[in-house]
Amino acid sequence: MRLPLFALALVVCAYGADPAATDANAVDPQTPAAQSEPAPPSSTPAQPPAAQAPAAQAPASAPTPPPKYGGWVFSGLADGYFSDNFDHPQSSYNQLQNFDLNYGQPEMSLVKFTIDKSDTMFGVHVDAGFGETMRWIHAADPAALDHSAFRYIEQMYVIAKPKNVHGTEFDFGEFVTSAGAEVIEANANWNYTRSLLFAWAIPYYHFGLRTSTPLTKEITVGFQLVNAWNTLWGNNNMDNIGLTFALTKTKYTWNANYYEGPNHMGTTQGKRNLFDTTVLLTPNSKLNMYINGDIGRDNNIGPGHSSWYGIAGAARYQATKKIAFAARAEVFDDANGFATGTKQVLREGTITGEYKYNDHLIGRLEFRRDNSNQPFFNRGLQEGVAHNMDTLTIGLMAILGPMK
Repeated sequence: MRLPLFALALVVCAYGADPAATDANAVDPQTPAAQSEPAPPSSTPAQPPAAQAPAAQAPASAPTPPPKYGGWVFSGLADGYFSDNFDHPQSSYNQLQNFDLNYGQPEMSLVKFTIDKSDTMFGVHVDAGFGETMRWIHAADPAALDHSAFRYIEQMYVIAKPKNVHGTEFDFGEFVTSAGAEVIEANANWNYTRSLLFAWAIPYYHFGLRTSTPLTKEITVGFQLVNAWNTLWGNNNMDNIGLTFALTKTKYTWNANYYEGPNHMGTTQGKRNLFDTTVLLTPNSKLNMYINGDIGRDNNIGPGHSSWYGIAGAARYQATKKIAFAARAEVFDDANGFATGTKQVLREGTITGEYKYNDHLIGRLEFRRDNSNQPFFNRGLQEGVAHNMDTLTIGLMAILGPMK
């Protein structure tokens, strides 16, 4: 089923298909597990982000905004890839990578459809879809495990913008995290694969209340009252808080996020803390750069705790209207093995070339090397013997919208 879906997306894109609705009969595949395959984001830090990119994110290849119908906006995305792992592990998984898990055959990472109504006092936003991405972000959500329909929802929240509150917005429902320099959708990032920090240091989404208030033209602050990480319900409901801050200048943007609260199943003991910050530099129209840092700590139910730290830097250069290049480097210290299952220091470097066929079709070619100070990676039939893993990935993303 994977190959026909991938091929269908390519055919639709090749003919510049206006946005035809995509059939969402997703096949529920296996959930990766254990150290040799990426661990599911149950009690492990995972990652962000979705239709609402963090302010520090500067999507360089954003398509032409789709037309509106009475304030309603409809759009879609089809994202497929082919990856080759030079270690050729028997498991067929690219370890530590989340939305491009498999290698050796074409895969559909994400197909999604978006509905947004946010131009009035009350509105709604929904992102629904299927593919490896949707299965992965919900891999350990108690609600999604009990009710499979929730596996196909990335975001679903209501919007309120009361009058006379100085631009404050209130959102309630499921929404992507504010943490991180990258987002869930590949086309809105500079590289095709996500960073280690995105995959292992931060959550993907939250359920609860989110607010955003502009204090000045440059400063915006927010407050969140949410469930445990990556949980619709069933674990520490509304016991976590989030604080967000954004400073936007002409040549740079600074984002800071703090999350705190219990995340262990069935108890409010043992709180998790995360501080995330990103500085985005935009010196000119061709060159963009960012630095992203994360510090996390998960307190045990009893004595002791686990910690993780990381820093990432990336740059993107727009060579022509159609061609762009991006590079990313990062270090992630999983000091207690909380995220990856192994106490290790990981380093990752990625080089990405992008070709933008038109506003609706983007292709990327990417080489990535992951390195560990421990023999963590699988090679052939041997497990946990290699310090490095090299992958080469081709990604094709179709941004779909309604006919004009």
